[in-house]
Amino acid sequence: DVWIVGGWVRDRMIGKDSQDIDLATNLIPSEIKSTFPRSIMVGEDFGTVLVRVEDSKGRDFQCEVTTLRKDGGYTDGRRPDNVTFGNDIAEDLARRDFTINAMAIEPMKGLVGEESPSGKLIDLDGKGVKDLESGLLRTVGQAEERIREDGLRMVRAFRFLDLGEGGLREFDSELSIAISSNLSMLRKVSKERIWNELQRILSCSNSMRIVESMTEHRIFEEILPGISINTNTEPSDDYIVNLALICRDEESDGAEMSDRIASLLRLSRKESSALSDLHECGKIDLDPSVESVRRFSATKSDTQKSQILDYKRGLGADTEDFESELEKNSDLKAGSEPLVDGSRISEITGLEGGKRLGRLKDWLHRIQVERDLASEEEVVELLAEFDWKNSDFEEWQGLYWP
Repeated sequence: DVWIVGGWVRDRMIGKDSQDIDLATNLIPSEIKSTFPRSIMVGEDFGTVLVRVEDSKGRDFQCEVTTLRKDGGYTDGRRPDNVTFGNDIAEDLARRDFTINAMAIEPMKGLVGEESPSGKLIDLDGKGVKDLESGLLRTVGQAEERIREDGLRMVRAFRFLDLGEGGLREFDSELSIAISSNLSMLRKVSKERIWNELQRILSCSNSMRIVESMTEHRIFEEILPGISINTNTEPSDDYIVNLALICRDEESDGAEMSDRIASLLRLSRKESSALSDLHECGKIDLDPSVESVRRFSATKSDTQKSQILDYKRGLGADTEDFESELEKNSDLKAGSEPLVDGSRISEITGLEGGKRLGRLKDWLHRIQVERDLASEEEVVELLAEFDWKNSDFEEWQGLYWP
């Protein structure tokens, strides 16, 4: 037997398309593996298998399939002490976190190949549909018990507040109280799991309103202690930009702030670097001169450009003039790489390898970009414009932005 469970059911009930589908079955993991040999045992102890199959056109399809189960106690506040596999879908749904996630669809006929597939909705006490319709988020069973089982459910609860263009759901009063009174449970949850949930929250349509609610419930006092949270901003679609925006009141420099937050949330090196750069951009006025815009275009990736402009808009900066110039000057004739290398410059000037030659190469590259030069000859002609033999090379600026 098999049932469709989880977010796919929730989304279908509100008319939203969902690509990810999770299944529950009364087969145990070894039986699933024998039926679908290409499956990957991603969580065998907890009954979860990643089933991989090919469709009739040779395309790969995969989904998570989990054996019906009943969880034991949660002594560590993170995971069940033991798992017992079962056969009762109602018992399986009763162990889940929130009512809107505790529904299942039982196929009435074979779904594959059916022109009009049909199924029966299983909704314990009718609470899932009722809460979806009323915009209420509440736990399955006692809120205090559910939160104490797994502290991560506190953060997950805020993610499920998001209704996209429909605004936000509201917490059931018992759930709100259970969150506020069990904040210490978050210390038992891995920082990686918390960051994974926070990423998804910061990617929501209503991210800043959700962060406001998290602040009211004192969540950030536990996950980002000592960091001041500011939600008075225009949010981005990029979670790193939104993280930088809510932490923008930090007085430390970008590197110090990002190192601190990276240790608290386990950011990747790429995420930490982006956060540092964005925080530093808070001190920068966007210079819409053609030279500045061309340096920006040459030194930043498309992702970095988008993040920086989103961040500046979130801070209330007027980016219109800068973006207008960027649109006109984003494509450099010779691209962003130097037209003349160190060996060629050494050959022309007689300079041997060293700081003066290196700085001269960097300076020529900068001017090449700022003037949008297209040929090696044009770059070489720059050598006649200033006294590169006797001037202080420490004052020569290389290619960087701002």
